[in-house]
Amino acid sequence: MSYCGNNLSKHGLLTLSAVVLLSGCGLDITSEDSKTAAQSLDQNEPTVEIAGDAMKGVIQQGLVTANRLISDKDGYYAPQRQAAKPVLTADDGSYEWRLRGKADSWALVELHADGSTRMICDVVPQCEQGDGSPVAFGQTMALDSSFSLRGAGDLRMETVNLTPLTHLAVALAERSGNGLSPEALSDSYETVESWFGLAPGSLRLPPPDLTRLDETDNVSADALQLAVTNAAFLALVNNNAQWDSISDVLNNIATQATETGQISLMGDGVNVALADLISTAAVQASELQATVDSSIISQRLVVVEHRNVQRFKTIADVYEESDTDVAETDETADDTTGDTTTDTTEDNTGSTEETADSGTDGNGDTVADTDNDTSEPPATETTPEETVPANAAMLSWTAPLTRENGDSLSMGEIAGFEVVYGNSEDTLDQSLAIGDASVDELLVDELTEGTWYFAIRTLDTDGNRSRLSEVVNKQI
Repeated sequence: MSYCGNNLSKHGLLTLSAVVLLSGCGLDITSEDSKTAAQSLDQNEPTVEIAGDAMKGVIQQGLVTANRLISDKDGYYAPQRQAAKPVLTADDGSYEWRLRGKADSWALVELHADGSTRMICDVVPQCEQGDGSPVAFGQTMALDSSFSLRGAGDLRMETVNLTPLTHLAVALAERSGNGLSPEALSDSYETVESWFGLAPGSLRLPPPDLTRLDETDNVSADALQLAVTNAAFLALVNNNAQWDSISDVLNNIATQATETGQISLMGDGVNVALADLISTAAVQASELQATVDSSIISQRLVVVEHRNVQRFKTIADVYEESDTDVAETDETADDTTGDTTTDTTEDNTGSTEETADSGTDGNGDTVADTDNDTSEPPATETTPEETVPANAAMLSWTAPLTRENGDSLSMGEIAGFEVVYGNSEDTLDQSLAIGDASVDELLVDELTEGTWYFAIRTLDTDGNRSRLSEVVNKQI
């Protein structure tokens, strides 16, 4: 189990500038083309449908085009440009596009804004614009004509989302000697995920609408972290005279990726910095907690805030140790939190690895310390403070892979977890049930002063319950 204390404070931020032109610019389109493709297709010709969401927040009436990525005789991949009208994203940011041919290749999907395109502000409390009045959280705002997003995907998956992070990944892939090859795109998606401390595969997740989280039945912490990270690109415009619009930020960071294969780590006074984006994401996760009624969503936003603070610390450590100002693929790939894991055994459902925060065991020995291996960033940067309230504990664990008898245990067989806790190691009389096997972190708050003890058990889909894990504790 792990713990951080205090609330995150706002922090001086940097921001961006670059240009990426997309197909679909200047093409005629009518309102009935919204969401479905306007291509004239031979009914006897096979087609594949691509669908997805354009999110930074929700982008409405954006012009979307899609083209297959085809290699030439030298193995260089580029879009197979075809004359076709773009489709418009719907009010929820979704689009659908039909491509000629079979689902046997990759496609590049591009979005461009025109005078009718609108975006819902997903920044709390408002989105500031260099040349206009601020727009409140949840309200629509116009986009300038240079705004664009790109994303790519395997047509066999049929879903390609368009976000600032996918846009950055495509820009990074363009450095490949083989162009936008499937290998280059896959690698760049993984690289961008590692830069921002996102779980593998996160860029393929549909980002939730941050302005309507209470209407979402089930959204994972990974999906929330993705959406909050995307929101940070626009939040950088707030209070930063250097950047007038989201397009400035996107263009700058895409240019960094294309030209150098890297992005500025802690800032160089000119370019957008990875540390600023991540610290801004932590602030946004904190601010968003006050906008939702759901306690589950609020707790997951605390998890997202915690992850971003820990990621910031990792970046600061890398910066100090390497004395460099760029983020590279390998240097920041691990999201180090400084937590210590201890193995525990279970009966029917196998073993659970559990992480403990800074505290003491029954003998007064240190269980783990999340802060001992981190150091302060340069004096010109402000480190975000710890993000979990002083009367709370952040718990984290790893789902078991085997049962006690040695049989394998898949994620599909895990129904969830039960966290039990109390003021005595022998009296764990309070509990919280988690009905989602993918959840691996939980905030337990509103704890009174004293020592609190925690343990966890795994529940499988057949109703079996494991023995409790080793008990760990936290002094409040």
